[in-house]
Amino acid sequence: MTFRRRNTWFWFCFRFWSWFWFWSWSWFSDCVCAGLWSSACEQLLLLGRFFSSPEDVWLSLYFYRRCSDGERGFRPAVEAQVCLAEFHLEEGEVEQARQQAELSLQQVEDGWLDSDSRSLKLRTLRVLWRIYSRLADAPLAAGDHREALKLLHEGYRIATQTEDKQIEGEAAFKLGLTYQSAGEHDAAKQLFSSCVQIYGSLQDSDGLTKVCKAMARSLQSEGNINETVRCLEKLVDISRSDGLQHNLAESFLRLGDVYYSRCEYQRAAENFLQACEVYCNVGDEAQRQKAQVKVGMARAHCLIRKHIVHLQTAATSEHQNLNCESADRT
Repeated sequence: MTFRRRNTWFWFCFRFWSWFWFWSWSWFSDCVCAGLWSSACEQLLLLGRFFSSPEDVWLSLYFYRRCSDGERGFRPAVEAQVCLAEFHLEEGEVEQARQQAELSLQQVEDGWLDSDSRSLKLRTLRVLWRIYSRLADAPLAAGDHREALKLLHEGYRIATQTEDKQIEGEAAFKLGLTYQSAGEHDAAKQLFSSCVQIYGSLQDSDGLTKVCKAMARSLQSEGNINETVRCLEKLVDISRSDGLQHNLAESFLRLGDVYYSRCEYQRAAENFLQACEVYCNVGDEAQRQKAQVKVGMARAHCLIRKHIVHLQTAATSEHQNLNCESADRT
């Protein structure tokens, strides 16, 4: 009985899809023969969007490709190209994605909307920015900063046209990180400053946090310790006000490391201790133990310094006493 039901359901589905396919293809052929390519494109795009489930992706791609391969200049064909670019990008086929997105950008017109009533041009630009960002990953991994910077500059140029400040901030931040990796800290700091303005206007505390961390690294690499401390103190304020406990603890650790490198062991110990307390509050035992080790090291240096000062004072006092005794004898 179960086998019969399954068999009946299979043939029902087969006949339904066969009928649907035949009807769709017949309708499409009639439109093409009648010279109604625009209507045919609309139908193909609709079919491509209809087959959205993972097992039907091959059908979706077929209709998108059929739609995009037609006569240029129609809005549905351009949207199909964007859909193909998004698919290739998700599959990691970045070059194919770039070809489709750039072709779409060449044809799209201002004012066109996609099937979800969004700006088709802005959607294309956002996809193209993601593509250039992904293209830069390979040269970055290989240490080819020159090629990576070339791709990221193009991506940043595109990002500024998307009318999306979040994307513009992400593009500037990634470009800044690449300059930082290449050792060009002045260029990196300029881009990080732009990111601070963008994320500040968006009230994006996570964005401000990561930018301040990156800015502090560049400043410290240049030996600009005072600016580094100010940047990290700003990061502490942001993390505390937004309740970002792990970021707060990490900021205290970074400040402690800076003071430790300057042999200001008392201040280093104070910041390490605050980091330890934050990790204790959030229940991060592993990080709390690491912070405790840093506290112990900084306090040990404080004790050593005090002992050295005490010995030096005692030695000076003893030397003065000897001089006085010698003068009395004479």
